[in-house]
Amino acid sequence: MASRFFLTLCLLVAACTSVSPPPAEAQAKPFAIQSSQLTFKLDDPAATRIGRLVWRGGIEMKASSPNFGGWSDLHVTPDGRALTSISDEGAWLTATIDYDAKGNLVGLGSAKIGQLRGLEGKSIQKKAEADAEAMARLPDGSWLVAFERRHRLWHYRTLDATPLPIEGPADIGRQPGNGGIEALTALADGTVIAISEEYSLKPDTVVGWIGRPAGSGRYTWSAFSYATVPDFRPTAITLLPDGSFVTLERAFDVIRGVRVRVMHVEAAQLKAGATVKAEELAFLASPYPVDNLEGLSSSRGARGETLLWLISDDNFNPLQRNILMLFELAP
Repeated sequence: MASRFFLTLCLLVAACTSVSPPPAEAQAKPFAIQSSQLTFKLDDPAATRIGRLVWRGGIEMKASSPNFGGWSDLHVTPDGRALTSISDEGAWLTATIDYDAKGNLVGLGSAKIGQLRGLEGKSIQKKAEADAEAMARLPDGSWLVAFERRHRLWHYRTLDATPLPIEGPADIGRQPGNGGIEALTALADGTVIAISEEYSLKPDTVVGWIGRPAGSGRYTWSAFSYATVPDFRPTAITLLPDGSFVTLERAFDVIRGVRVRVMHVEAAQLKAGATVKAEELAFLASPYPVDNLEGLSSSRGARGETLLWLISDDNFNPLQRNILMLFELAP
């Protein structure tokens, strides 16, 4: 209980004292990431599984760059060799992934960081404009990025390029200022799935949208509902190799601290007008490694296994952590 109370106190202090860093340079800048290994279960070093997730390694990440942190979403290449992330301060990150002989995560290398550009081609300077919370890799290799505070979708050919605005759902601007689209992914045909963190039209649900490509960078949008339980809200979604989806749902309160539900959604549920009811795969809370988990991606392992990657947002506060975790999804 004492350790949980300390973590909770730290997170409360972090929420009150986090300070935004200056914007990163618009051009890619190489830097080094120092990684230390995470313990999967503090009170049971031999543990390797929680729910349907099998531990494949985790790291706490630190770097000399003042812009390293705030990681709000994640994309790992299908072969698991490299990752891309964006932060809620408008930075982007790329890095290669290092494994041990067993194929478990041990570190990151060849890291580069830069700042997203605005519509005029200059790097985004203000927090209200830079709050990137979700991204999707589109079939042509370009990126769709969702911002909150000023809710919008921008399309980037590359993350260091000048974006083009995308017309989002008609009610995208009705979302709470700090509760916009946190979960975003794309299908092989270019269809986009987006879920709001807090925008709700029916009790015990939040709003999601399906965007189907309509040519010339446009989408035709339809809405669905994503069922929630008290305290938990969706923060990420990823498409699995089998065509189904995994989402993250996060909760925090003073007594229980941070908790994260890893959820599974069958593809057939995602249709206009439906209410999606996800199934729990695992529940992450102390003494398991957990922080403000906001990014999620999937890839295939060397044996063909499905791998899940989770990354946290440290709010640029030394009392929180940037962690990256790798799990294998058990049958």
